[in-house]
Amino acid sequence: MTRHRPAVVALDVNETLLDLAPLRAGLVELGRPPELLDTLFARTLLTGFAAATAGTWCRFRDAFDAALAQLTDLAAADRARLADTFLELGPHPDVEPALRRLVEAGVRVVTLSHGSPGVAEAGLGRGGIAPLVERSLSSEVIRAWKPAREVYLWAAGVCGVEPGRMALVAAHGWDVHGAVRAGLTGVWFSRAERTYPAVYDPAALVAADLGGAVDAVLALPAP
Repeated sequence: MTRHRPAVVALDVNETLLDLAPLRAGLVELGRPPELLDTLFARTLLTGFAAATAGTWCRFRDAFDAALAQLTDLAAADRARLADTFLELGPHPDVEPALRRLVEAGVRVVTLSHGSPGVAEAGLGRGGIAPLVERSLSSEVIRAWKPAREVYLWAAGVCGVEPGRMALVAAHGWDVHGAVRAGLTGVWFSRAERTYPAVYDPAALVAADLGGAVDAVLALPAP
């Protein structure tokens, strides 16, 4: 299948665009090891995915709180304070130049997360790059979690394009897999993961970093 340059590029938020370092620092302030964040983030996703697969739904913040309660003995107030730290995240250093190149090439840029509304906006604003993003989409609006097909189709619909005219760029293989299954151009790059999982449908594009992912998108032929 020949892929063409997308009209819209949707980017995942947590880890893909925003650095989770403030969450690690928050754990340390609460007397917990910084390496707990990796397990905590994975358990949060597990909680949300399991609820969705079973036919129920929960907010990302509630899944995070549940995971934190399972892994620590922190009081509810401390867990809430740590959850608030998502609003203190900022973009990785490579994000601003990558988004700017997309916009200057005439590609529309949006964010697509199942995270809490406001997190992407706060992080992009902190990095001074909010003007580069057309809109930030949270699938809490439709009570769904990525990688459900409906999330990507909803995002394409909101942006007024066919799924084949939208790309999803993410540092998480499971997210790219969901986008590919929904008919989007799935673009994976290495940040938190070393390789793209072989058990998933192949990504349309694979890159070593975000800059390389943008290069690959912009190298696609015009429609």
